Amino acid sequence: MTVPAQPKDPLGAFMDYPQVRVENASSGPLDGLTFAVKDLFDVAGYPTGCGHPDILAKAVPAENHAPAVAQLLDAGARFVGKTLTDEIAFSTNGINHHYGSPVNSKTPDRISGGSSSGSVAAVAGGKVDFALGTDTGGSIRAPASYCGLPGLRTTHGRLNLEGCMDLAPSFDTLGWFARDMATYKRVGRILFDPVDAVEIGDLKPAIVLDVLPILDSGAQAVFAETVQRLQDVLGEIGSIEVAEGRLDDWYRVGRTCQVHEIWTQHGEWIVRDSPEFGPGVRERLEWGQQLTGEEIQEATNQRVSIRTHIHEAIRRHGILVLPTSPGIAPLKSLPMEKIEKFRDRALKTLCLSGLSGVPQISMPIAQFDGAPFGISLMGSPGTDEALMDLAEKIEAALGVA
Repeated sequence: MTVPAQPKDPLGAFMDYPQVRVENASSGPLDGLTFAVKDLFDVAGYPTGCGHPDILAKAVPAENHAPAVAQLLDAGARFVGKTLTDEIAFSTNGINHHYGSPVNSKTPDRISGGSSSGSVAAVAGGKVDFALGTDTGGSIRAPASYCGLPGLRTTHGRLNLEGCMDLAPSFDTLGWFARDMATYKRVGRILFDPVDAVEIGDLKPAIVLDVLPILDSGAQAVFAETVQRLQDVLGEIGSIEVAEGRLDDWYRVGRTCQVHEIWTQHGEWIVRDSPEFGPGVRERLEWGQQLTGEEIQEATNQRVSIRTHIHEAIRRHGILVLPTSPGIAPLKSLPMEKIEKFRDRALKTLCLSGLSGVPQISMPIAQFDGAPFGISLMGSPGTDEALMDLAEKIEAALGVA
């Protein structure tokens, strides 16, 4: 049998693995679509390198597909290749110290975002129709915003992550990229069990005021203008301070819980083998190693009350509206210190859904300075499909191609 060739890769999106034939159904709901898979998921016949050469050196080809991959193949989609991820998926920048940085086709002088960097680059650059990724701290939503694509952080625990590397299990979610909402929803219909779907209740949408002070000045103006346009679809949009002045504290709680889980998953390997990590990733892992039991327990306890608080706020309003990130993607030419500072601000806009486990969809409906700027909707657990439907309606109303 002929093995399909991997697309030529000027985008730096794909792992350079020898091509192995991966069978897909000859027909099905995804017939005619091609897809790629973030190199955290098992694909039979391929190694799973997790963005680090030391892991890849010891990896053996997977015997079975991750269930999500199998679902897509059984629906008729054709697998093209595995895509680059940031080191052990622990970044939202899309800059891998060992393998490089995939190209953001919309603004090639800016980062693509990560850790689902190769997946977003492959889709935005037209190499595949859709691509699997993951979102732990923002790794679907941030790159979607930076590259001008829709991107959904799914309800935590709703989609099967078996056969995928754990990063921080109480935060990890499965997601994907596509260039349009029609394709996005086709994939969602395969991955989601409709029995678990929840409709959005009374729609009294509200802006999340907490994040506005951390936005870049250009982002503030564009967000305000976009909210005005959204009212033609959503009706009057109110406002709410979800964290009530405690967003910095909530961010630290999420960061502590997440880094503790990451160290729990990977610390033994790191201590034993002393693998090399690039700037940013290295420092965060060192911090995770130094966390005390008291700090971890305090953050864990606070997260429970934060989760309840966020769920109640969404229940009252149906959806919350917020910018996906503080601004457009940072320039690649910036010093790493400045890119990391932007990342810290971005995680404050991204942390609410991670702390609470609710779905959040980033819509490519705004831009400034010639670069995409995502606007997000957050809903209650299980409203993933309803958010996709609403995003499609908004994109059509706002004339987004």
